[in-house]
Parts: sequence; C-alpha cells; structure tokens
Amino acid sequence: MIFRQLFDSVSGTYSYLLASRRGGEALIIDPVLEKVDRYLQLVGELDLRLVKAVDTHLHADHITGLGALRDKTHCVTVMGEQTKADVVSMRLADGDKLAIEGLALDVIYTPGHTDDSYSFILPDRVFTGDTLLIRGTGRTDFQNGDPRQQYESIFGRLLKLPDETLIYPAHDYKGETVSTIGEEKAFNPRLQVKSMDEYVEIMNNLKLSNPKMMDVAVPANMKVGLHQDDIAGRGWSVTAEAALELVGRPDVALIDLRENSERERHGVIPGAIHLPYPRLQENIAAGGMLHELARSTGKRLLFYCAFGERSAMAVQAAQDAGIASARHIHGGIDAWKKADGPLVH
Repeated sequence: MIFRQLFDSVSGTYSYLLASRRGGEALIIDPVLEKVDRYLQLVGELDLRLVKAVDTHLHADHITGLGALRDKTHCVTVMGEQTKADVVSMRLADGDKLAIEGLALDVIYTPGHTDDSYSFILPDRVFTGDTLLIRGTGRTDFQNGDPRQQYESIFGRLLKLPDETLIYPAHDYKGETVSTIGEEKAFNPRLQVKSMDEYVEIMNNLKLSNPKMMDVAVPANMKVGLHQDDIAGRGWSVTAEAALELVGRPDVALIDLRENSERERHGVIPGAIHLPYPRLQENIAAGGMLHELARSTGKRLLFYCAFGERSAMAVQAAQDAGIASARHIHGGIDAWKKADGPLVH
C-alpha cells in the first residue's frame, strides 16, 4: 500500500493519501485547500490517479480541498450522509465501505465532535478525524457537537478496536503523528474517566475560544458543490420531473454512474445501464461503449448519480468528447425520489 501523511502547519491538519499500488487509484482524506497543488504534485510523482477526496466531517479550522481537487481531477467528493455541505458526489453511512481499486475502508459513524463525523478503518489503522486525537479528543461545543455522543463513539466504537490499531487523526498541535488504541486507553487524559457523566463534565468545561477561521471555513465548506446551474444553463440537464417522461423511451439510454453500494441502498431507475463514474473516460472515448452507443443507435444519453454532481461532470466530459446528445438528471436520485420517480431494488 502507498501511504503518505501530509501536514498543514497553519491549521495543524493531517491529510492522508492512500493507494494500493503505483499507477493505481488513490484517495485523499481531509485535504486542505492551500495544499492542493502539493497533493497533485505528489499524486503525479507517485504515478497515481486520484479518484476520491474525503472529509471526515465539516471542518471549522480550514477550508477543505474537496472542491478544488474535484475541479482539477474530476474526482468524486465524499462525506457522511449527515453533512450540511451543499452537494458532495457520494454520501456514506455507517457500515458502508469507502473503496478504491485494491483498498476498502470500513466506514463508521462517530458523532460527537460534530454531528457529521466519521472514521475510516483499515485492518491495521483507523483515521479518526477529530473524534479521537493523540492524547486528546475533539471539542464538542459547536456544529451540533455532543459530548455524550462522543463518549459513545470513542468508548463504544473506537476503543473496541484491537489495542495495536494505529490511530491517524485529522489534527495535532504538538507534533505527534501517530498513536495506537492501546496507548490512548492508557495515556489519553480525557479517557481516564469512570463514567459518561464524568466525560461530559470535562468536555463542557474546556472553555476554548473558537477556531480562528471558523467564521470563514464553515460557510465555505458548506458550499463545495459543483454549480449544476452552469450545466443547466447550457441546456445539458433535465429536471427529475422531465426525466419521468423519458424513462422507457427507445431513443433514450439511461446511464447510472453510482457505485454498487449506492444502488443497493437507494434503488435503481428501471432500465438503466450501470457504468460507474470512474470508468467514464474509457466509455466516452472513441471506440468506447457510450461513444459507440450514441453514434450507432442515435440514442440520447441521460446520466444520473446520487445528487447530480458526478453526472454533471459526466455531461461536460461527454460533450467534450463529441457526444452532443448527452444530458443528466439535475439533482440525481435525490431529486428523482422527491419527484416520486419509480425505483427498483
């Protein structure tokens, strides 16, 4: 496995780049906007292809790099399903897998620092975001934080992992880079409590000042979505209500860009062809399946995904590849459900 821990000294943020091999797919966890060019340089040097950019939660102390990485690489942006961020390409839930080629991280919901906090687990390590820090825990006094929920997340979920499990947090302000579950059980002062009430008492009396960038970072991080209105303005999108009239028509090919886990949980529009977004470029290139489908049959391509972001990028890419008939469902399956569109499971 290729693994790099990257640091932003201004916000004390750790970001993590993972891939299974050279030349393969990569993902990055908790990227910082100001470091995006450095991440992309490293991705190039390691001969990787960035396919997913993930935030463990909505950050208050720095502006996320999710939007910039998406714009520069067309990667999928990922957060938990509780996030208040306007649009991310994929939303994960407890028990899901965060997967790329050759790697699959277990997804666990660990609220408390914020109400959208998640942790990601590999067999030998866990990425804890701001839930569990090295010799500390994330504050619980804003963004719907809750010390009781955090106690449950830490004692009921994270500390149940094997003692030798490596802990990689989203932040550290003392220069520590990694710990273990066993170390934190023994030496983390906030974990030496005998009850939830004792933990709540500690967390409710920290009297910390707000993060310096909070008033800037939180609103900015809630607006990382791709502007689907730009695609609509070019005439390349249809509303979910209009798409209802197109389903089943012989001159329309419906293309589902989501991953299997999303399809299983949320259902599929009847008659759709499944072509996951990471394979888009090969499918729209000359000789690719979608390119030939549009050319030889004259079918109009109608892309859809979870919230419309991947499909909006797909339409732009298809148009650039000369597939002039390409359109997408504005707002994705989310909008389709609200329009009472049929789904099969």
